[in-house]
Amino acid sequence: MSEAIGTLVPGWLAAAREPRVVAELELIFAEASRAIAARGPACWASGRCCNFDAAGHRLYATGLETAYCLLRAAVPSQGDLAAAIARGGCPYQVLNLCGAHGHKPIGCRVYFCDRSAQAWQQELYERLLAELRGLHERHAVSYVYAEWRGLLSAFVEGPSLADVPRFVVPNGGDRGGATPLTVRGQ
Repeated sequence: MSEAIGTLVPGWLAAAREPRVVAELELIFAEASRAIAARGPACWASGRCCNFDAAGHRLYATGLETAYCLLRAAVPSQGDLAAAIARGGCPYQVLNLCGAHGHKPIGCRVYFCDRSAQAWQQELYERLLAELRGLHERHAVSYVYAEWRGLLSAFVEGPSLADVPRFVVPNGGDRGGATPLTVRGQ
């Protein structure tokens, strides 16, 4: 991730703490939930969607979505992020479940391995992404749409997350396979 992206991280974090921005973003997430519920796609909790390399896809998100997630779910360590990238997956995948489920980006919300979902998920994604871009414009938040793990790296490598909880295991070491629900404040 470029240094230029890193300079935008503090602005995204500030926006993801702004109640008006958060309310609008959560309305977009709620709209995604309603549209998905109306379609009823199957999720088998197989974890395939989180194993990007094996599934042959990439997850893209905005800096604002990434900041929102990181402020509400535990922050992966640099080691955990590097390990996830090396295995081709997401650092929030724990077994076959998402450790950031309620805070994940739109791309995660609308993607289903269920083949019947593939006919409509792209249209829904494009519509929600347009709404998300409008949110950025209305609140003068820098818009960057990039690969998820690259954006996470820009946040994790910078000093801006010093006050955000990180993954840890009960003995105080890095996560190393523990669930992301075990966190401590910095």
